[in-house]
Amino acid sequence: MGQIEPRAAAIVLAAGAGRRLGAPDPKAFVSIGGRPLLAVAAAAAAASPAVVTVVVTAPSGLEERAADCLAQLGKPFEVVTGGNTRQASVRAALGALPDDIDIVAVHDAARPFAPPDLFSAVIAAVAGGAAGAIPAIPVSDTVKRVHEGVVVKTLDRRELVLAQTPQAFRLDLLRQVHVDAISAGVVATDDASLVELAGHTVRVLPGDPQNFKITTLMDLATAEARMGGPLD
Repeated sequence: MGQIEPRAAAIVLAAGAGRRLGAPDPKAFVSIGGRPLLAVAAAAAAASPAVVTVVVTAPSGLEERAADCLAQLGKPFEVVTGGNTRQASVRAALGALPDDIDIVAVHDAARPFAPPDLFSAVIAAVAGGAAGAIPAIPVSDTVKRVHEGVVVKTLDRRELVLAQTPQAFRLDLLRQVHVDAISAGVVATDDASLVELAGHTVRVLPGDPQNFKITTLMDLATAEARMGGPLD
């Protein structure tokens, strides 16, 4: 008998407020090229052959609106209510995943331009035995550690990267490190940090420079231009 291929799901985090954009809607519903950020990001996840189902976290009260964004997804999906923090939203989504899922790729809806093959790559790395895998791009600028307005140290940028999403992990491991984080009172800015703190090795794969995170109005203008839409 041949080896059974692991089943993978994607979590798309879309519960953030995105206040820095100054938009009346939460960030995930801001439009680029006539489509909500959530619709673009979720479509990229669903387009990966490695992803069999998608779970989306939405702001409380906007679950139905999020589901409307996924109407053309083409793969099974579920929308759950997100938490007050990114970490809480991931926990909510993890709880919604079916038990037959082996690997999960966690992605931020604010990164709508992650190519489908990036999802496939991080999932394949975990399927190959890694505890976790993340995409990252090299740091091009000189990085300095500063304290109270004074340079403390210049860091070796050859050892530094900028982490992106999607980040893939064994589902059982990610669930456990999130439970442990609650007990320890640990708050992390990404899921790889929790896996690293638990003593597991996270593989780093080449990221995509176009897979930028939309945080500011300038980012939004760049995204709109890439989608071929107006800049105003």
